Amino acid sequence: MALEPEIERTSESKKARVRFGMGLFLVAIALYFPALDHDWLNYDDDIYITANPNLARGLTFDGVAWAFSTFHGANWFPLTWLSWMLDYELFGLAAPGFHATNLALHALNTLLLFLALSKLGGDIGRSAFVAAVFAVHPLHIESVAWAAARKDSLSALFFILALLVYSRSGPRGPSLKQHVLLLICTAFGLMAKPIVVALPFVLLLLDEWPLGRLRRLEAPQRWDPRRVRRAVLEKLPLFALVAVSGAVTLAAQQTGGAVASLEQVPFDQRLGNAIVAGASYLGNTIWPSNLAVIYPHPGSELAPTRIALSAAVLVSLSALAVASVRRRPYFLVGWLWYLATLAPVIGLIQVGSQAMADRYMYLPLIGLSIAIAWGVPEFRARPRLRRASAAAATAAIAALAAVTMTQLRYWRTSETLFAHALHVTENNAIANAYLGRAMLDQGRSREAVVYFSEAVRLKPTYLTAANNLAWLLATSDDSSLRNPYAALKLAQRSAAVSKGEDASVLDTLASAYAASDRFEEAVLAARRALTIARNEGDARLEAEISSRLNLYLAGRPYRDAQD
Repeated sequence: MALEPEIERTSESKKARVRFGMGLFLVAIALYFPALDHDWLNYDDDIYITANPNLARGLTFDGVAWAFSTFHGANWFPLTWLSWMLDYELFGLAAPGFHATNLALHALNTLLLFLALSKLGGDIGRSAFVAAVFAVHPLHIESVAWAAARKDSLSALFFILALLVYSRSGPRGPSLKQHVLLLICTAFGLMAKPIVVALPFVLLLLDEWPLGRLRRLEAPQRWDPRRVRRAVLEKLPLFALVAVSGAVTLAAQQTGGAVASLEQVPFDQRLGNAIVAGASYLGNTIWPSNLAVIYPHPGSELAPTRIALSAAVLVSLSALAVASVRRRPYFLVGWLWYLATLAPVIGLIQVGSQAMADRYMYLPLIGLSIAIAWGVPEFRARPRLRRASAAAATAAIAALAAVTMTQLRYWRTSETLFAHALHVTENNAIANAYLGRAMLDQGRSREAVVYFSEAVRLKPTYLTAANNLAWLLATSDDSSLRNPYAALKLAQRSAAVSKGEDASVLDTLASAYAASDRFEEAVLAARRALTIARNEGDARLEAEISSRLNLYLAGRPYRDAQD
């Protein structure tokens, strides 16, 4: 049944909106409060925060200039860098402070989403359901409990603020002031994470429903070409910002080597994985089980039947959404919202080695929740059914919150996180590598060797795992673990894969040469590593390599420095 926003809005109680909004805000805070006791993770937290000396620049001219100019981590998100710098100034490297900021952003996003939807859709109950799903769904744990995922919640803040601004525009569209605010929200969102590229398209969807700006006044069942053209033209500045952001983001990812080539991941494999991922996200939305921090890319191992079944699901839902556009436009809007906000990270441009990621659902889940909330038939004429519907929605929210409470515990440490990932996934080289790193950090070298070795077995070209294993075999103070020959073989292969351009890999190669008493070659590799580290501005690694180089010049292996 089509909504009548104006009638609904006139019956809304301001006190009810405040009560619902604050309740949702507090639910989000209470659910994720245990995350304040979580440790740093060895997965991206170090790259972005704990081992990144640039955060110490702070909110100074030098710090701001670095944030806007750097491609560190193969990304460009200056606003996220500035937020971490602010946290660093307030909390140092105390993990609870960074987690508290993430939690506050998620709770604020929940509140603002409810206010925006209740203004747009004119229904407090349905808006509260969507916001509650947003607040408690376990697919959002990554974006809240992981300090390095700050860019998700921060970019979403400006995405949702744009929705709130748009909800207050008149029947003829945004005013000049609102256009300026939309430009600001879009620009800030893009500077936090480029996932906001879908925002202009989402605003066009809202023009269709619930705002009804694309339809003929005298015949609401038909689109008005003039109104459609005006809606598109008024968003051209937003699309221009999106285009610029997309170009900068692609340059950052290519510079950082994060974009896989077609030789590494052929297009047919990308397409097959994208289709399966699109359907898998739907399944995880309804039944969130076996969630993991990393899902390994299947490459050529995806079964054709799985691809075909996933494609059938996506095509069928798309056809149903199009067919019901007149009677149930909210279903088409919610479905296209899901597809549009997921498209930039679906993997057709393969960034990283994951098949999918829960954090990518932070914005797409809103679209699916809208389709569900407004797609449930109205039971206003039947009080008992209305109460049953409300009870079912409450039970669903409670169940999702219970799963989140359980899943959140796995994010306490790197060990618990990656051990769980290995438990719920198969052939996961990345999880093995990072669990090995967690073992190594705890001094559990024997266990570290087991996990690093398994990671290398699963993916022989995996530099991180091979490099860590080679380093451990070359420098371990445990003679039963030390194996200079195996270390050198691994290090040489890693150097070949990285084409001799990775300072860390060359540093390991130097240590392997020294462990084999080949000090002249160790010195050459260490000097090359030192040059690369200096050119990259990695002062920490430069100092470490310089110290080891002095040992090699004296004819001593690195382990001598540990004795």
